[in-house]
Amino acid sequence: MNPAQFPNLIPLLPEFVLGIGAMALLLLGVYRPAPATCRFIDGAAIVLLALAGVILAMLPAGKLVTFGGSFIVDEFARFLKILALLGSAAAIAMSIDYANRESQERFEYSVLILLSTLGMLMLISAADLIALYLGLELMSLPLYVVAASHRNSLRATEAGLKYFVLGALSSGMLLYGASLIYGFTGTVSFVGIARAAAQGGIGLIFGIVFLFAGFCFKVSAVPFHMWTPDVYEGAPTPVTAFFAAAPKVAGIAMFVRAAVMAFPGITSQWQQIVVFVSIASMALGSFAAIGQRNFKRLMAYSSIGHMGFALVGLAAGTSEGVQGVLVYTAIYVTMTLGVFAVILSMRRETGMVENIDQLAGLARTHPTMAFFLAMLLFSMAGVPPLAGFFAKFFVFLAAIKAGLYLLAVLAVVTSVVGAYYYLAIVKLTYFDEPVGKFEQMPYELRVVLAICGLFNILFFLYPAPLVGIASAAAHSLF
Repeated sequence: MNPAQFPNLIPLLPEFVLGIGAMALLLLGVYRPAPATCRFIDGAAIVLLALAGVILAMLPAGKLVTFGGSFIVDEFARFLKILALLGSAAAIAMSIDYANRESQERFEYSVLILLSTLGMLMLISAADLIALYLGLELMSLPLYVVAASHRNSLRATEAGLKYFVLGALSSGMLLYGASLIYGFTGTVSFVGIARAAAQGGIGLIFGIVFLFAGFCFKVSAVPFHMWTPDVYEGAPTPVTAFFAAAPKVAGIAMFVRAAVMAFPGITSQWQQIVVFVSIASMALGSFAAIGQRNFKRLMAYSSIGHMGFALVGLAAGTSEGVQGVLVYTAIYVTMTLGVFAVILSMRRETGMVENIDQLAGLARTHPTMAFFLAMLLFSMAGVPPLAGFFAKFFVFLAAIKAGLYLLAVLAVVTSVVGAYYYLAIVKLTYFDEPVGKFEQMPYELRVVLAICGLFNILFFLYPAPLVGIASAAAHSLF
């Protein structure tokens, strides 16, 4: 091969680190199967994720393109890749004590999360339909396995099977949409599709509908949310924490990049789809969670609602809207990881508990945990001056500036409804009689809870860095 034709592999260095590292850890686990090896692999996986983040930060500035434009590293990709790496590292750290206590120490867990994260990084940088699909499947296949990783649990097996079957269906829909788009535009490149799509056409609209259906499944947006409550409840709790954080980042990245880069000339047409999905997700997330007593199941409906709020920014179809989506996604990840740190700490001598009623009187038995949980729940409800308020403020403002007044009003109304079930948990922890004391919170969970809690509490003092980086990331797409 002519050296001039050899692709530039520098933009792929973080992916190489994760891929080669995951293979090396897999071989180590196979040849040295022991509990000590599992703990070493967990630590090494976190180091690999941190190393990938450092390499990503050290890549040359500006827009890096390779493989004929199908793989892009721009400010948008950098921002969301760092977020995905942080979410994955936190999920592994939060699983260490759980795996030890539940006799679930398996070296494959961290390796599968590394491989899934590799898929996320590829998905975030994908700039054509083939790269997007490859990244999506590389992210999804390990997720199907870790959902059912608790082999002796009927609930976990059911969760993994449901996720796999519905995931395969959504992949088929996405592929069908991609094939329609390719058929009507003659190209798989987002830039080429953007040029060809300016003329519109009913066939192209059908393709977009099926493509967006696949995207909605991955971010668990209505009407493709049906897997989320069952999988969140059935999967092992650290796996649920992972599902709720990092893959959502990659899903939002895929949704935003494809919509903005591939279909900028027909925004008014795909905007209607996103507006419907956003309203339906916010409404279902707000109302369906009210009657939930299982904390993980409640977080599933909360996640559906939050994805609806994030899509309000995308519906605006503007740079400000995308900036709002990025700020929302970053804050959502911190809120979710913090709450799951508390859920993983809900352990008595008899084992893990997941019922919300078990949190009664938490403020008297574990005052620090109760305080941070209350702050995170207030943030999720959008109470000022916590970070969650600013997350919603940016997406609502973008919708108003884009003239989507009805969407903004409905978003505020559903936000108020959703606040009910968050505040009900706070009331339970502070005003009800204690039902017993939880075991001491493991060190890793205390670190995650403290970082996430303090970020949400103190964000209003200095929001400029995150907002500025999100603004630069959003502008790189337009």
